[in-house]
Amino acid sequence: MAKRIGLLSGSLSRANGGVFEAVVAQADMLADLNAVPVVIGVADEHTAQDRARFGDIEVLAVQGSGPGRLAYAPKLGQTLEAARLDLLHLHGIWQYPVHVAGRWAQATDKPLVVSPHGMLDPWITGRGRAKKAIARTVWERRGWRSASLFHALTEAEAADIAREVANVPSSVVPNAAPPAGPVRGTLPEPHFVYLGRIHPKKGIDALIEGWKRANEHLPDAARLTVAGWGEDAHVEALRGQLDAAPRSVRFAGPVHGKAKDALLRSARAVVLPSHSEGLPMVLLEAWAAGTPTIQTEACHLPQGPDGGAGWLVEADEGSIASALIEAALQDEAGWLAMSRAARTLACGPFACSTVAQRWAQVYDDLMDRAG
Repeated sequence: MAKRIGLLSGSLSRANGGVFEAVVAQADMLADLNAVPVVIGVADEHTAQDRARFGDIEVLAVQGSGPGRLAYAPKLGQTLEAARLDLLHLHGIWQYPVHVAGRWAQATDKPLVVSPHGMLDPWITGRGRAKKAIARTVWERRGWRSASLFHALTEAEAADIAREVANVPSSVVPNAAPPAGPVRGTLPEPHFVYLGRIHPKKGIDALIEGWKRANEHLPDAARLTVAGWGEDAHVEALRGQLDAAPRSVRFAGPVHGKAKDALLRSARAVVLPSHSEGLPMVLLEAWAAGTPTIQTEACHLPQGPDGGAGWLVEADEGSIASALIEAALQDEAGWLAMSRAARTLACGPFACSTVAQRWAQVYDDLMDRAG
């Protein structure tokens, strides 16, 4: 009989950003491996609409209570118990599902895999120290100790896990890219795109200041689109900064589905000047679209710049401005070479088939050991 593998997260919608995209991809991958994925999490205002992303896969959305950022749902534990799982894979930490996942593992003696998704990065753990100290004491450490394995997206994250979590092994498996689109044949307009959460860690302020610095050196057709979602305070701060930006910069708000795909393919480059990331799905999505990237070291995807698929920058306006100018003035032959390199990454080391085989081995080993 096919194994039932639970994918648990604090939010079952676009509100969970790249973690939601990772869960969608993981669920599809498990179905292709002839396992039975069971997606479990807390419902929010977008869950009903985004349910379609899982197709025929079983989804158990539990009603939350209290502040959304805690992802507290009184019936989450009961739902897990009734799901008849052979293994549970928790996506994301610092929320109530960590506590529930730990209790499930202790009660069932079945494997628990924890994917922090970059949430143990020093930039993250250094912010809100008091709240995180309370969370560690109340539920995090107990839940972490119940895990059979921690999943790291990169070697850098494996080091973060080793620093924070004692006596629990980790394994490095990257996120998978979506299926690659058609090979690109023409140089797009100098249109640059930021796509993701509106949050200080993303470096959007440095991107806009970098655009302002680069503006006089850019072609008249150059434009920057900032697309994404975030807390009201962060969105309002962005709008305030845009009031003083050139008219060539616009805020598009949230973009999903076919509109997102079209936005990625319209870009000369996708820009992600983050201070902290796990392994950002938007860069993998850009590469699958054949779009080069401008990224910081904190994105933990050196394969892009090293493989000729993009530019590596510091998270400051001067470095970002230089890369924007270089990309905007690039000739067609040079850009098409970068586009091919990006697509090669999406079809090779980050291809779903490659990543799926690594996960199949991880899951099988854990379940075999559990008996």
